[in-house]
Amino acid sequence: MTSIIIEKPRVAVYIDGGNFFKYLRSPAAAFPKGTKFDYSGFVNYLVNNRALVSKRYYIGITRNVDGTEKSEEIVRAQQNFLAVLSNDGFAIKRGRIMYDGNRIREKGTDVKIAIDMVVGAASNFYDVAILASSDTDLIPAIKYLKFCGKRFEYVGFEHTPSYGMDKLADVSILLAQKDLEKFKLVD
Repeated sequence: MTSIIIEKPRVAVYIDGGNFFKYLRSPAAAFPKGTKFDYSGFVNYLVNNRALVSKRYYIGITRNVDGTEKSEEIVRAQQNFLAVLSNDGFAIKRGRIMYDGNRIREKGTDVKIAIDMVVGAASNFYDVAILASSDTDLIPAIKYLKFCGKRFEYVGFEHTPSYGMDKLADVSILLAQKDLEKFKLVD
């Protein structure tokens, strides 16, 4: 009698930190300032008994551009947060924060996500890419990974889904407030 070995699909998880954080803080998600989110538990939920090969968190890095204590506190909080994620096994992919007058913009993270997804697909690093972002700038990278025969799972928010991402996805997970509640961390 021969036994059949069934390999679990290899999964890479890509979290657009700025995009995801913005939605967590929205009224529909109801994660007020100071509420912590269990990113590792969230990734385990998404991977769902498949083989996790990578979990990556993309974020623009804040700087103390004005020398104030408030800016220093923001920088320190972000560094502590990223240290926790790194200790939990996340690869931290850093972009930049551009300060343009009163406007703050994140630069470089979308490109890094797209490159990592494309390189991962081309090098057969994963079977399934899970993307937690509704940024439609990533659609060309998603089309490429689909061209390579990879599965794509889109994670967005019920109150602001990306129909472009949903259309390309093999699986769409649109999170509602009740779905996010189980990932709230209590201090």
